[in-house]
Amino acid sequence: MKSVKYKFLKYIGFDTKSDPESNTTPSTVKQFELAKELKREMENLGLKNIKLTDKCYLYATLPANTQKELPVIGFIAHLDTAPDTSGTNVNPKIIENYDGKDIILNEKENIILSPGDFKELKKYKGQTIITTDGTTLLGADDKAGIAEIMTAIEYLVNNPEIKHGTVKIAFTPDEEIGRGADFFDVDFFNADFAFTIDGGEIGELEFENFNAASLNVTVKGRNVHPGTAKNQMINSINIAHEFHSMLPNIMRPEHTENYEGFYHIMNISGTVDQTKMSYIIRNHDKNKFENMKKHVETITDLLNKSHGKNIITIEIKDSYYNMREKIEPVMHIVETAKKAMEDAGIKPEIKPIRGGTDGSRLSYMGLPCPNIFTGGHNFHGIYEYIPVNSMIKAAEVIVNIIKSIPEKQ
Repeated sequence: MKSVKYKFLKYIGFDTKSDPESNTTPSTVKQFELAKELKREMENLGLKNIKLTDKCYLYATLPANTQKELPVIGFIAHLDTAPDTSGTNVNPKIIENYDGKDIILNEKENIILSPGDFKELKKYKGQTIITTDGTTLLGADDKAGIAEIMTAIEYLVNNPEIKHGTVKIAFTPDEEIGRGADFFDVDFFNADFAFTIDGGEIGELEFENFNAASLNVTVKGRNVHPGTAKNQMINSINIAHEFHSMLPNIMRPEHTENYEGFYHIMNISGTVDQTKMSYIIRNHDKNKFENMKKHVETITDLLNKSHGKNIITIEIKDSYYNMREKIEPVMHIVETAKKAMEDAGIKPEIKPIRGGTDGSRLSYMGLPCPNIFTGGHNFHGIYEYIPVNSMIKAAEVIVNIIKSIPEKQ
């Protein structure tokens, strides 16, 4: 299992950052480079039905080595890293026997990974931690997941005395920009259920996520010389401010946790003539989610009436839904994962995802797909890190799941 460290260090050497401005799939051609390397590794392991599509979806099968009637199980991770931070020339720092104190990531820029800012660090005192050098992200989201799946599969190949059913694996592009399931071939994958290996801290087990929508707001104004503007100028910036101020302050991400939903403004740009704002809307509860969208429509109507013109237009588009609805009928798969963690000496931490994964969409495409930890922390930024022991344990959990799948009833 210790080979997971070396696989991870190799995979983060590939720059696979996705691009939300691209209209292609994959959004960046460089994601193919990692996919091709993984395909070579799959071939060397003797996996079957290996397929790399023109959209950069990579599939493979570890055939069953038992005559028992076992469900087909799958494991999925994503190739891309987040566009928030550079993934070029990742230069990891390996901190052995971490002493529980500040870690200087970049002395020149005075970038410090401190338990004063990130209290979870203290949990890993005495362990080996892999960090960034303070100039890029690390890529544990989700190259740790890839490394853990490949390590588990390699372990099973090298230990054929461990009996198991058919195991499917898949690596997808563009998860970080919400497109990871766009061209996923559920029929070709042909699994009864699967797990995404895309969570955070060791022990995380998640089977519910946000219902999600995007909101784009356009405010039309009318520019007139400010010296003669009385009763003539319509300043779209001011009206945009009115709109934003009518959303409840308490429902911003910085004030919410656990099952609390939020409105999050992502971008605002404008002039007197026109202002545009983009938001995301999130809530685990479907009814509350629908009410949040209705509230936006109510605000729009009120402001259009008060200003005497239809100067505000909105576009609301649902992105994905809470997979809990699709997982609850097959909760035995969550119980299997929970036991696999306990057998590895890990206390399961079952909690809602304050976000989404490929699994949320795949669950609605007919492939129930809870999410399991990778062990990483502080994804998408220069303070990202991952303890090596957490990766080893993730690979162990994958093997335990595969070993413990009960026969079909």
